[in-house]
Amino acid sequence: MEIDIYADVVCPWCWIGRRRLETALASYDGKVTVRHRPYQLDATPVTEPRPLLAVLGDKFGGPDRARQMAAQVTEVGASIGLDFHFDRAIAANTFDAHRLIDWADGRGRGGETVEALHRAHFTDGVDIGSREALAAVAAEVGLDGAEARRFLDSDEGVAELTAELTEARQLGVTSVPTFVLAGKYAVTGAQEPATLLAALAEVEQREAAGN
Repeated sequence: MEIDIYADVVCPWCWIGRRRLETALASYDGKVTVRHRPYQLDATPVTEPRPLLAVLGDKFGGPDRARQMAAQVTEVGASIGLDFHFDRAIAANTFDAHRLIDWADGRGRGGETVEALHRAHFTDGVDIGSREALAAVAAEVGLDGAEARRFLDSDEGVAELTAELTEARQLGVTSVPTFVLAGKYAVTGAQEPATLLAALAEVEQREAAGN
């Protein structure tokens, strides 16, 4: 079964949802192919690095509300082994990060790159809007950092990624993570592993019945 994950690497619930899917798949007997699909929570250019908590405060009602949201996510993440440090995180436009994921995926390192970008952003406070930082992430997962930087500094992959982002909107993806199973069944949100397992079983039955 193919599972397409529409997600953004600066979305904390996308990291949580991806980890919960991994937990679900560890108990699933069927053969699965997981593919990353790009989505941008905010396509606005980031002209200079800003602390993520300050940006969230501007969007969601002030610094106290931002800290409350961060604390909730941090607690959920810690329960499944994810280390969130919102006090370090830097707001970033993720267009180039998604380009890097596509490039890495073509070299068999897509999944590792997604994980490394989440960790760089939420745990290590890396500005993943920086091409230098993205090249370092590529090197971290075993790819050629200099080659990654040359790719990011070129126009390669720009038109393709723009088309992918447009396709996501046309498919009706409005929130992430969104998991699309077998190309036609959508599960939205960072669902618990048991919920994802139940969805996989149901889709498997429907596909077997030819529905």
